[in-house]
Amino acid sequence: MSNDKPKKVDWELIEGKLQNIQGALKNIEKRFCEVPDVDFFRSEAGEERRDGICMLFQAVGETFKQIDDCANRTFLSRYPEIIWKDVIGFRNIIAHNYFDINEVMLFNICQTHLPVLLATVNRMIEDVEKIAEPPS
Repeated sequence: MSNDKPKKVDWELIEGKLQNIQGALKNIEKRFCEVPDVDFFRSEAGEERRDGICMLFQAVGETFKQIDDCANRTFLSRYPEIIWKDVIGFRNIIAHNYFDINEVMLFNICQTHLPVLLATVNRMIEDVEKIAEPPS
């Protein structure tokens, strides 16, 4: 007989992972604010900036996957404003098809989706802090 009982969620571990994601997203935001337009990514300096941004997005996607596993696949779904399969899927594209990344797509992700993702992560941290607090 298999044990189908979900494992206990380590909210402190999840909070730490979310703080790491928050820091990475803020670094992406800093790096992207100096990108004037999509053509910048095609320059030598732009390529270096693109590489750094992609590395951070890869780490973010992997960490969200870990959070989903740690929380028995019940936590991310509380934030439906984010399409989580796309966030994690973008990590897979970076990891396995890096040379297929389109500069326009990356620019649009940074410009349009990054602010929403960062705001959501900030809210997630607040929510987890409430859960992780020991009862008084």
